[in-house]
Amino acid sequence: NCLQAVTEDNPDLLSSFNASVQQVLETVMLCPESTMKHILLRTLIAGTIWNIKETIPPGSLGNMVNAILKIFSESLAVDAGETIIRMNEAEKNRLKPAAEAETEENMIDGTDNCAVSEDDGMEEISKGKISRECDISDLLPSDKWELKEVTALLMAQQTALEIIVNMCCSEDPSDDEWEELSSSDESDLFMENSYSEGSGLLMSPLCLSAEVHSAFLNNLIPKKILEKTAFPNSVALDICMQNPSWKPLIKKLNTVQCRALTCLHSILLVSDVDCLGGASALQSLAQHLSQLIFSKTELPEDMEFLEAITSALRALLQTMASKNISQCMTPEQLLALCEASIHSSNANVRVNVVSILGISGSVLAKVQDTAETLKMIGKFLLEVAMKESSLVVAGEALDALFDVFADGKEAEKAAVQMKLLPALKEFQPVFKMRIRKEGKGQYSTDQLCVLDNVKMNLRRFIAYQETLGKNPT
Repeated sequence: NCLQAVTEDNPDLLSSFNASVQQVLETVMLCPESTMKHILLRTLIAGTIWNIKETIPPGSLGNMVNAILKIFSESLAVDAGETIIRMNEAEKNRLKPAAEAETEENMIDGTDNCAVSEDDGMEEISKGKISRECDISDLLPSDKWELKEVTALLMAQQTALEIIVNMCCSEDPSDDEWEELSSSDESDLFMENSYSEGSGLLMSPLCLSAEVHSAFLNNLIPKKILEKTAFPNSVALDICMQNPSWKPLIKKLNTVQCRALTCLHSILLVSDVDCLGGASALQSLAQHLSQLIFSKTELPEDMEFLEAITSALRALLQTMASKNISQCMTPEQLLALCEASIHSSNANVRVNVVSILGISGSVLAKVQDTAETLKMIGKFLLEVAMKESSLVVAGEALDALFDVFADGKEAEKAAVQMKLLPALKEFQPVFKMRIRKEGKGQYSTDQLCVLDNVKMNLRRFIAYQETLGKNPT
């Protein structure tokens, strides 16, 4: 674990990994043992080798990447829920002899208490001797090896998913950066700049190398990631809830699910539609994410889950919209999600949901008789832009508005009915003043650059709307 961590983003260590060291790592990585601890060991070694990939000869790179992803695939293929059930049963069977011995001891103690001894001192010595003879706890394993096995599996799966996220990036992000990637403002810029005109193929800055792309498909990595986005096994959750020492596993199960959703988001950003299985596969994926969000009576409140799933949904809807693939989630569902999530304390969640609404609205604007729905979406986004405390979220809401009302008769009709132009003209100086007053010191250079672009686009959009007013279609 330490080796995998210390080699990440540490070029100074690369010279220490000569051919003999690499040979040792490869030998350990190919260890055939099947315990969960060995799965974790192989995963960590695979992560270490990925971290030192610059030292691998170019001719061996393809085989190395395939070997790494094969290990990740094997790790992700293990059903954590079923493993918990199996290991919990193994623990019960292991502890059963001790429980029976304790019961037998209690029965003997009860018999001794019924037989009154004349010598109390001898009785105490006798009872102590019986207790020692019947206590076999020293012969049992002192550690909870079954629990450690499950913990090792979940750590292996989390590690594999995090490294796959790094593989999808042009540069390996730090722990904080890879989490921020799931909902950063730059995500939309990546999407907008990723498609080469006419070809639909993803280009830099987010692009899978040929070796990684091939290994992803060969080892069914997208399929394994999708499986991990499902909610944890309910029977396994019940076991963890009822056993205090196993209860911390619930958090680990949820973390694996969130990492899988972030991983899915990254895969969507760097893969073309055909690699993802085509239009029907994306529609099925949309239904799957919809079920994760709306399967319960109340929308999810867990912050990490909400950020991860809205990030994945945002990337998916953007991909589908760019390829004119019909979206399965209704505007009413998306509005409900946005209305529930816009008050989240996590700004990344708020950014995601307004972006989602903008994508959905831009698709609806091309459909007849959608003016009323577009008006609802527009009012929601306009209110967010005007009242949102974070300039980043307010800017994202404005960008979403520009997308929704960029073109089309239905959008034009809705804009007139909701009086969008006068509202934006009144808000424009307020937004400019907020950027000037709040921008410096509170936001990064990249964020200020994005906000400046939004400010410029707001001026252009107002001019565009004024043109429409003079020349209505």
